[in-house]
Amino acid sequence: MKQILKVLFSRLFIVGLLILIQAIILGIGIWKLTNYFVYMYILFTIISIAVVIYILNKKDNPSYKLAWTIPILLFPIFGGLFYLVFGGDKTSKAFKKSVKRTYEDTKGFLIQNEELIKQLQEKDKNIAKQVKYIYNYSSFPMYKNTKAQYLSPGENFFNVLKDELKKAKYFIFMEYFIIEEGVMWDSILDILVEKVNEGVEVRVLYDDAGCIQTLPYKYHEKLQSLGIQVIVFNEIQPKLSLKMNNRDHKKITVIDGVVGFTGGANLADEYINAVVKHGQWKDASILLKGDAVTSLTLMFLQSWNFDRLEKNREDYKRYLVRIPDKFNNEGYVQPYADSPLDEETVGENVYINMINQAKEYVYINTPYLIIDNELMTALTLAAKSGIDIRIVTPHIADKWYVHLLTRAYYQQLIEAGVKIYEYTPGFIHSKTFVVDDEIGVVGTINLDFRSLYLHFECGVFMYKTLAIGEIKQDFLETLEVCLPITLEECHNVKWYTRLMRSVIRCFAPLM
Repeated sequence: MKQILKVLFSRLFIVGLLILIQAIILGIGIWKLTNYFVYMYILFTIISIAVVIYILNKKDNPSYKLAWTIPILLFPIFGGLFYLVFGGDKTSKAFKKSVKRTYEDTKGFLIQNEELIKQLQEKDKNIAKQVKYIYNYSSFPMYKNTKAQYLSPGENFFNVLKDELKKAKYFIFMEYFIIEEGVMWDSILDILVEKVNEGVEVRVLYDDAGCIQTLPYKYHEKLQSLGIQVIVFNEIQPKLSLKMNNRDHKKITVIDGVVGFTGGANLADEYINAVVKHGQWKDASILLKGDAVTSLTLMFLQSWNFDRLEKNREDYKRYLVRIPDKFNNEGYVQPYADSPLDEETVGENVYINMINQAKEYVYINTPYLIIDNELMTALTLAAKSGIDIRIVTPHIADKWYVHLLTRAYYQQLIEAGVKIYEYTPGFIHSKTFVVDDEIGVVGTINLDFRSLYLHFECGVFMYKTLAIGEIKQDFLETLEVCLPITLEECHNVKWYTRLMRSVIRCFAPLM
């Protein structure tokens, strides 16, 4: 009974109930109109036809077009109106304006060193093109004078993170999709409070949707009482709005502008296996020390200022001082961010470019495998061309319907020669790419529509760093406890499961 009451009085349930009531009222209103007025029925049908024509002529991804076209044609009375209310880009103009202003304020702060581009062109012109693309469309340059260290699993990340936080002298910035009270966060919070008392500036940004079930309501007030500056990103409102889709999925810690972390791990106990939710949890992060941390610093400050008033503009430059110390110059490091509001799918295009550049192999870790036609084409074409494509996904699901959808893509990939493996100990949450012992990415970007199209994300692109070998070695060791998926297993799936997968796959872009 206590558990039921807890759910009924939770913020998520109350907000969801209020939104549901609004949706029901809207639906009833439309239904009443169509019942009593024949001409309204005709009008709604015409609207639906016009909407379908409009959708088909948009520049959107074909998967999105199909996901909306099917329900509109199935329910012509409601479909067109529902698209007008919920479809397309419904992010508020004020939020868009604020984000755009923030990007304009910070444009040109980080300039690409052209000497590095010349070096890369001499080494590999394809790599130089990738670097130029990332810089041109995310505004974050490539660096040297940066040490990159791969950290996996989450326990390794946690231990190193605590050690580095204790060394902070000037500021600590932390930006996370999920924070939850427990062993991991409580021990980090103790360090943050200690640092505040030492005079260190501490800022914490967390996503409201990511934390709606993990943190108490108005938790930010507790942090503020401890001397920590806090922003709750894109607060959930009990109203019908697709602004809620644009979540901050980034995971960033910056210490003094010299040390930075990003990757898959949030700040909750399952990420370090202090609690068991879906078997053994495996995650991956990257530690940067040196010049490239400047980009992570700016990413955080951009997110911090997305919803800030004009009069409260950030003094960005005082946090973006170049690093005077000399770090290991092995390889090149380029952190980058991806915004859902700029009509450029940087995260997906970086992945596609890496697949297309591969000469021998592409090894991928991803918790979800829900991809559009562009990624499917890149993966299957590479495999058909003889590239060794291997993908590891979870064996134990965190969400049953997402896992069902992930498995819906297996057969098409395996038929083309892609090798699929499931991580049998539990749930793999790592988001890593490694290609040909030369290039790699560690970040927050899943292979699913939400990460690729709807969320604010980030990653670190690396060329010939020592971390590349660490990513590959970790991947190969992971394969030892993975179950290879065969084509025969795909063929033996029961018909009703196949049907459910096919139906869900049609609507994957809307999930």
